[in-house]
Amino acid sequence: MEKVTDKTEALSAIKKETLALENVSDELKADKEVVMAAVELGSWEFEHASDELKADKEFVLEVIKINVDQFNTASDELKADKEFVMTAVELSGWALEYASDELKADKEVVIAAVKESGDALTFSSDELKADKEVVMEAVKESPDALEYSSDELKADTEVVMEALKNDVCAMEYVSDELKADKEFVMKAVELSGWVLEHVSDELKADKEVVMAAVKKESNALQFSSDELKADEEVIALQNQDD
Repeated sequence: MEKVTDKTEALSAIKKETLALENVSDELKADKEVVMAAVELGSWEFEHASDELKADKEFVLEVIKINVDQFNTASDELKADKEFVMTAVELSGWALEYASDELKADKEVVIAAVKESGDALTFSSDELKADKEVVMEAVKESPDALEYSSDELKADTEVVMEALKNDVCAMEYVSDELKADKEFVMKAVELSGWVLEHVSDELKADKEVVMAAVKKESNALQFSSDELKADEEVIALQNQDD
């Protein structure tokens, strides 16, 4: 197919979705108006933009606002530009996925990313996944970010309780050590009886733990041991709460 060189013709065809950006001239692939018209209809069209536009801070930011995944198509220079990446992750924490390895290990950048989207922690360096300050910020925004933290922090009661306060489903990612720690589990079930689903088998058979869980949420009994499901005192407590 012959490349379209006329800007007016190209814009008209692109807006009618009868022309792809790859089929315009190199000059038009460097034209902001033409490229943005294509990107607004299909963000993947940014792949065919000129190298100049892929390195244009202002233009790439506008593209990221449409689809953050297009940051992957931007120039390596921008992916390593701390000032630019800070702006990008403040728009969407997921932009961290496409930042340079050096910036994925930059605490200031990563904190900015996880404050916008806690799950962006998955893209940070291993060192920062083990940084308590970073992980605390991540689980405040998204408790499920605990999944991506270091094993050490999955066993840190302060970090874990911060996650559980926001969503008890994060108990799934807690260390086995804490899931078997009665003192910790008793505090956790005070937040929600549903925590019982993820505790150790030993504690699912602990009457004190199960009673505390059922007191908070009667249906939590389904996660207890078979013996306690048949315990008259536990059943009476469940019926009382129902």
